[in-house]
Amino acid sequence: MIPFNVPPCTGDELGYMQQAIASRKICGDGQFTKKCNAWMEERFRARKVLLTTSGSTALDMAALLCGLAAGDEVILPSYTFSSTANAFVLAGAKLVFVDVRPDTMNIDETKIEAAITDRTRVICAMHYAGVACEMDAIMDIARRHGLLVVEDAAQGVMSSYKGKALGTIGDFGCYSFHETKNYSMGEGGALVVNNEKYIEKAEILREKGTDRAKFFRGQVDKYTWVDFGDSYLPSELNAAYLWAQLLKADEINNDRLASWNEYNEAFRPLADKGLVQLPVIPAGCVHNAHMFYLKTRSLAERTELIRFLKERDILAVFHYVPLHSAPAGLKFGRFAGEDVYTTAESDKLLRLPLYYGLTAEDRQAVIQAVKAFYGC
Repeated sequence: MIPFNVPPCTGDELGYMQQAIASRKICGDGQFTKKCNAWMEERFRARKVLLTTSGSTALDMAALLCGLAAGDEVILPSYTFSSTANAFVLAGAKLVFVDVRPDTMNIDETKIEAAITDRTRVICAMHYAGVACEMDAIMDIARRHGLLVVEDAAQGVMSSYKGKALGTIGDFGCYSFHETKNYSMGEGGALVVNNEKYIEKAEILREKGTDRAKFFRGQVDKYTWVDFGDSYLPSELNAAYLWAQLLKADEINNDRLASWNEYNEAFRPLADKGLVQLPVIPAGCVHNAHMFYLKTRSLAERTELIRFLKERDILAVFHYVPLHSAPAGLKFGRFAGEDVYTTAESDKLLRLPLYYGLTAEDRQAVIQAVKAFYGC
């Protein structure tokens, strides 16, 4: 079986994990957590990065830092994972879903302004497949209406928009290092704080409501409980695992891009014949090959292609069921405007195997199987 995903592993992870054990500090905010934070701050020119236990908890922190109250509204795409929505529901907000663009499957920036009400507080932009939303337009809307922007960049580590790393453009950015992501620590994530006035609040929130971070910097002679917080610190063992991959970030990125580019070139003739649609990378966007997807001509065709590939030991999968049509989406939110593309386009989308270390032989097996399905 050619799997859809294989968690990334460089071979150096165990050595760094052993170093963490030998240091006799394996709880949060040890040497490897600090190394990972510093690496991302330097590489992505981020103001402040805080490693978290997951991409979901990074989103939870961002939502809490937005200071939402009951009845406040958050605008977000329906085509995203439940974690994007859960964070704002947990913070007490009402969800307002808007349609996606059919080319990138990202939130349609032209539909946002019509969804704004006097209760709107936040716009959440989720960068699907590591391809950037139209952030200039989104930031302009947010600033004109006095709104905060949260970037769900769970899939966007190493991607950029007009030279800026995804996650560093809005007030907050959220990364994921789940085993399905380009870089992994098993379960983990990071909060990027780009708005200076929220940095200290973020540190307190992450460290169980204490000013412990200030204590370790020598800014206070003892730390104490100063506000609401929780424990969002990952283990040093997880951070050590991630550190091995950050050190080879470009190697991993280039390997994934090679697979993505080979797929894209191989399936171009199918797209030219109108048999499939390929991913679109808008001008100004640099993507990270987080996934390669095809859009078939119908839901029935997608179902049949998945079955066809599985019979040939290739695991291909569809993606999100739009949140606005899910039971929780109906309970916690509403759709603003018309669902022109979200459901129709999501019904046709199929993701192919793509991971660090995918062999040329397996890539060709996938390519030939898809072509065979279409009689090419």
